[in-house]
Amino acid sequence: MEETLAFVMAGGQGERLRPLTDVRAKPAVPFGGIFRIIDFTLSNCINSGLRRIYVLTQYKSHSLSNHLKAGWNMLSRRLDQFIDEVPAQQQTGGSWYRGTADAIRQNVNFVEENRPRRVLVLSGDHVYKMDYGLLRGFHDEKKASLTVACVRVGVEEAAGSFGVMEVDGEERIVGFEEKPREPKTLPGGTHCLASMGIYLFESDCLLKSLAGDHLDFGKDVIPELVRQGVPVYAYDFTRRNRFEEWEYSAQEGVRRKELVAAASDCDYWRDVGTLEQYWLANLDLVRPSPKFNVYGERFAVFSNPGHFPPAKFVHDLPGRSGVAMNSIVADGVIVSGATVRNSVLGSGVYVHSYAEVESSVLFGGSLHGGYITETDIGRHCRVRNAIIDKNVRLTAGTSVGYDRAEDESRGLKTVPVGDGGAYIVVVPKDCVV
Repeated sequence: MEETLAFVMAGGQGERLRPLTDVRAKPAVPFGGIFRIIDFTLSNCINSGLRRIYVLTQYKSHSLSNHLKAGWNMLSRRLDQFIDEVPAQQQTGGSWYRGTADAIRQNVNFVEENRPRRVLVLSGDHVYKMDYGLLRGFHDEKKASLTVACVRVGVEEAAGSFGVMEVDGEERIVGFEEKPREPKTLPGGTHCLASMGIYLFESDCLLKSLAGDHLDFGKDVIPELVRQGVPVYAYDFTRRNRFEEWEYSAQEGVRRKELVAAASDCDYWRDVGTLEQYWLANLDLVRPSPKFNVYGERFAVFSNPGHFPPAKFVHDLPGRSGVAMNSIVADGVIVSGATVRNSVLGSGVYVHSYAEVESSVLFGGSLHGGYITETDIGRHCRVRNAIIDKNVRLTAGTSVGYDRAEDESRGLKTVPVGDGGAYIVVVPKDCVV
């Protein structure tokens, strides 16, 4: 992987995640109690041996910039290792990034200066664990000029949402459609190969592709390369993502490297681009046997340590015990005589006595000059199916997530989920309800 240069696309506006993205870029949205969404892509890079990484930012990047400086300043320039943030600078004219290909074109000088054999283009707003070294091995085996990482999704999910690949028996891409209404399925099945927004290029192929006026890899570059007969292949993440692990053979007296599945989450991938998918992906973490495991059996997930005090649960009185069940509770949380179920509580949440929090994601507070600002859930509050941003205060006796009309009358955004009238409610940053 030392011959590979990585670009992480981290400039997305995330319109469908508003109001969470009203104050930050989509990759900077908190996730899973202590992480930001971008941490998963960057952790994959580190765990895969990538050490030259450019993070391309653009939209409301202040929060993301602070996170990168504080949590990802870990590599050595002396060894030509780096994670560099590159804000949009209108390098090639008067426009900001107009697409994925245009973003790389405006920073093509980094490819020319580093002279890598390969360039890996990644999205900074997906949740998954992936060994990019396995992708590179497949790419080399096929002698590909471009390899597109794909995930298997159902036809209904793919329709209008993903770029869909059509492949031959050798996994070579013979057709590509960007967000088709009627996507083509894999032979004999009901699933499609959908693009993950991960592209591994041979450098010469990438540079030739950027010589024209193409703006986007999915809409423009991939279909054009397929039409030209360039060897473009699909890497099936769902089937091939297996991590390397050393195992000792007592009989042979040697250690052998084996490819093994990372528990049950080796094929987990979520585009958390909507409020519903974001909420569901967070709640995936709290199950006793989670679909996705942030405890890092083989692939650790790194982030910026928050430096909060330990979590605390207080009061053991009848009807007033501080408890959390099937939940993730970060440092700096105080559950004071309250009940928390199936929820994710970020650092700096204070849940007061007799309150109930269920199936919700609470971002928490912030540290400013040594002072902790909290998300404060008052006494007798009830919170259900909610996403609560940083530094929010719910006054005593407030209910959120129980009456949609009442929540909307407060100016809160609601989103239907599933059948039967259930909904998610979002409380924006610094709000008092």
